[in-house]
Amino acid sequence: MSKIFHSVRLDADKCVGCTNCIKRCPTEAIRVRNKKAYIISDRCIDCGECIRVCPQHAKYAVMEHLSEKDKFRYKIALPAPALYGQFNNLENIDYVLTGLKKMGFDKVVEVSKAAEYISSATRNMMRTESLKKPVISTACPAVVRLIRIRFPNLIPNLLPLYAPVDFAAKIAREEAIKETGLKDEEIGVFFISPCPAKRTSIKNPLGYSKSGVDGAIAMKEIYPQLVHNMDKLSTDEVELINDSGIIGVSWASSGGEASGLLKERYLAADGIRNVINVLEELEDEKLNDLDFIELNSCTGGCVGGVLTVENPFVARARIQHLRKFMPVSCNSIRNKYDLEDFGLTEEVTPSPAMKLADNVIKAMRMMSKLKEIEASLPGLDCGICGAPSCRALADDIVRGYAEETDCVLHKIQVGGSNDWLPAPFRVKVMTEESGEEKNDEG
Repeated sequence: MSKIFHSVRLDADKCVGCTNCIKRCPTEAIRVRNKKAYIISDRCIDCGECIRVCPQHAKYAVMEHLSEKDKFRYKIALPAPALYGQFNNLENIDYVLTGLKKMGFDKVVEVSKAAEYISSATRNMMRTESLKKPVISTACPAVVRLIRIRFPNLIPNLLPLYAPVDFAAKIAREEAIKETGLKDEEIGVFFISPCPAKRTSIKNPLGYSKSGVDGAIAMKEIYPQLVHNMDKLSTDEVELINDSGIIGVSWASSGGEASGLLKERYLAADGIRNVINVLEELEDEKLNDLDFIELNSCTGGCVGGVLTVENPFVARARIQHLRKFMPVSCNSIRNKYDLEDFGLTEEVTPSPAMKLADNVIKAMRMMSKLKEIEASLPGLDCGICGAPSCRALADDIVRGYAEETDCVLHKIQVGGSNDWLPAPFRVKVMTEESGEEKNDEG
């Protein structure tokens, strides 16, 4: 890619250098130096974990404002299925979809509808035996970027199909142009998103050159006005818009996509740490008996995104309740689309973010030095140095971004003083001459 775009940003004025974020970042993309965090751009996957754990709210997501839609003559909303889990006592999705139209959108196309097409296309592809198994879902953009950076050997396992939101945009634009006669540039398509990674994938897509989505609006921004509009709706005003079933709506939570393939040999994992554990086992060839692996970086799936409103477990229960009133599926590619309509047009390539050097010999020398430095460090992975682990500090030292003295234990010499440390962190050291313990707290 020619440029790097990120939806997750850092407000340095709010940051106090607490190091909460560095331990949770799945790609070790955050460091704390001079009491301030900073994000290593080419390692960030916009998963939003730092937003979730920052007590100072110094990390935040940059999304499109609702008013952006007014730049277009014809406005289309693409609600993610996770949106339906945000409302209490909801038994008819058409209330949500009609509420969006009341907010100024001319048309609403469900992402869950597109998800059913993707499920149908995936089932057809799985029958051809042309995919490397186990196939890894590409629905979560944070997971795709994680694989590019930390698990590039697994790129051939990625499902080479559009994510539902991108296919929903394709459907929406084609229908709008046909119905209105407007030009493509006069039509604005906006995704109602549960997470910042979705916006990043729109602005900086992988597997294709340009997204059909013009912007992503955070669920938590649209929620108050949407609830207000839904409360004012009478039964007669509710339009019959819903065109998806159990399979499509189930994509909102973990396991929904995989279960829609109607196969038994699948695995579904959610939460970034669990995702990493699964990818490590897959890389070690421990999961080769599976056909399909669904991975979601957020706990519970998209219902756990950092831009949602409701507790993910409550939202998931609401989605389960909604399923009782729905058909199994309303959409299939049979006699309507070919597999080529869903396929990615560009190859997903490994990210060079973790490379020590382009020159192989230089990289090997740096790796040797890295291991030597790592062996000299205490191995506590305490994070006090501002790096998430001793290995990460060693990596920074080799790259010239840090020094060994950044490790606090290097400052505690035999017979030396710990006075520079806060009292709770001072330790007993041995005097070189007598071998007796001396407590630096006095």
